Amino acid sequence: MVSAKLPVDLSKFKKLSFDPQNTQLSSQQKQDLQHNIDIFRDAIVAFTATGAARGVAGHTGGPFDTAPEVCILLAMMNGSPEKFVDALFDEAGHRVATQYLLAAINGDIDPDHLLDYREANSKLPGHPELGLTPGIKFSSGRLGHMWAMANGVAMKNKDKTVLLLGSDGSQQEGNDAEAARIAMARNLNVKLFVDNNDVTIAGKPSEYLKGYEIGRTLAGHGLHVVRANGEDLDSLYPKVCDVLTHSGPAALVVDRKMAPKIEGLEGTVKAHDVVPVDIARKYLTSRGYTQEQLAFYDDIKPRSNPWKYRGSSKDKAANRMIFGEAVNMVLDGLSKDEATRRVMVIDSDLEGSTGLKAIHQKHPEVYVPCGVMERGNFSAAAGFGFGSDGSIQGVFSTFSAFLEMIISEVTMARLNDCTVLSHFSHSGVDEIADNTCHFGLNHFFADNGLMDAASTTLYFPADGEQMKAVVQKVFFQKGLRFIFSTRSKLPYIYKEGTEDLLYGDGYEFVPGKDEFIRKGSAGYVVTYGDMVYRSLDAVERLREEGLDIGLVNKPTLNVVDEDSIKIYGSTGFVLVVESIAQKTGLGSRMGTYLLERKLTPKYHAMGARKEGSGGLYEQVNEQGLGPDDVVAAIRKVAGK
Repeated sequence: MVSAKLPVDLSKFKKLSFDPQNTQLSSQQKQDLQHNIDIFRDAIVAFTATGAARGVAGHTGGPFDTAPEVCILLAMMNGSPEKFVDALFDEAGHRVATQYLLAAINGDIDPDHLLDYREANSKLPGHPELGLTPGIKFSSGRLGHMWAMANGVAMKNKDKTVLLLGSDGSQQEGNDAEAARIAMARNLNVKLFVDNNDVTIAGKPSEYLKGYEIGRTLAGHGLHVVRANGEDLDSLYPKVCDVLTHSGPAALVVDRKMAPKIEGLEGTVKAHDVVPVDIARKYLTSRGYTQEQLAFYDDIKPRSNPWKYRGSSKDKAANRMIFGEAVNMVLDGLSKDEATRRVMVIDSDLEGSTGLKAIHQKHPEVYVPCGVMERGNFSAAAGFGFGSDGSIQGVFSTFSAFLEMIISEVTMARLNDCTVLSHFSHSGVDEIADNTCHFGLNHFFADNGLMDAASTTLYFPADGEQMKAVVQKVFFQKGLRFIFSTRSKLPYIYKEGTEDLLYGDGYEFVPGKDEFIRKGSAGYVVTYGDMVYRSLDAVERLREEGLDIGLVNKPTLNVVDEDSIKIYGSTGFVLVVESIAQKTGLGSRMGTYLLERKLTPKYHAMGARKEGSGGLYEQVNEQGLGPDDVVAAIRKVAGK
């Protein structure tokens, strides 16, 4: 943790009281409000930049943007606390810096602790989590989850106003359309304040989602909608009053450039992410802070996992990016016309995170940039592959945590005999600083068909070379195929006793086939994905001690390899190691697979089992999946 002082003095933040019936600010009120906004924005820049310094990323632009409306709403709540539910709900979870700053202003956390933003075990993860951080009043989830819940809060508190911060990105989610209809049908006293900065992760909605305009969308649902210039208090304040005094659901669309007046970020897509330290220094210096006050940035350094893993390379590569390169390798073999006819790749505003940006750049003819609409985008990919024998492919990608959002659409794709290749990155828990709501845990939910349904296959390659082999093998196959990758980079797996790549030249991926990386007689560890290199390290260490353990990579997660299971199931023990949910992962099934075949080794499974700790590599260790944890589990199940 940082031993430094937040340069922004939060004690100077004034407790203002406003009345929405008074629609014009006095000169003193306006001056005091601007004072609070300046403090709020200075603090946001100051502490979120520590995320950049320590290499854990973060988000500055969103919470910086909404400071004016947040400060106004705080004053409204101070003026009549009995009239409001005591929370500023936010449906854009990455704007968590707002909630942490409010907690500090309220005295729930030490202001200096804000400098530990997104640090492991700081209880300041990348999204707000109820019960973890003092002063946090709700868990936001990812995007677009809060309005529907806010409706229920309003139904419970009929005599109070419910406040919800929104954004032009989060409002793209289909949940919000349903929430809007409920709010209108029941005339709920829910008030939305939508930051309309025309910036999301992958670009500008006005460019990639033509026809979508948040004000018209909300008005179409029947809400009372007004607009304001978010950087002009004479425009913003009376419109906040208008929304608060309206009877029933209402929305204020707050127009502004993202990260206004932050030189180098204003109006740019990169403002969505964390402010770089050099830009933060320049901004804060211009605001009157001294170099001495900002010297703490020099003491914050990125940390990497110090463990040296046996059996794999020092070099690492991101499978989530290699997915896009691998798809390009397939597309390179087609003419532009043939590629356009046979392949459609649709993005859900995450192209830079899931590898699709490489496809966008090299093969724009197949690429469809789209918004934060996972259900609709997956179904569009499925529709492109409707009735295909595999020669025509819809390709879809998003984060693994969002798989849970499209389960019904997966069922409909299966029932309609659709062909879709889906890539879900950010699987498991490794390096997920956004924490629990962004963990990719429930991969097996995708295999939700009946026993007589068309096959659905789940693949989780162990390294970059195996990712290439998997993509090239399954790309033009029929049906629903799901390929998983991690946020973190993975080393390359070595052949036994060498530094030759196991999945290099000469390797061919065989769907449904388990792979014996190390053979043993005492028992086997069965694993896949990012836990292959971790488990290999444990196996190698114990083999050096004389325990003859084998290691199986199971890159096809949901298919039983009958030949292989007889081999490892006939030994003394089987240990499943995985980074997805222990409750729903391979480990929850493997015991049944063994017993059905009258195989009775000692059995144990380990996987993700609790909420996150924040940070990067620390997440895996916190789940009990670190190097020594795997060794200890092997010793226990082996009776050693």
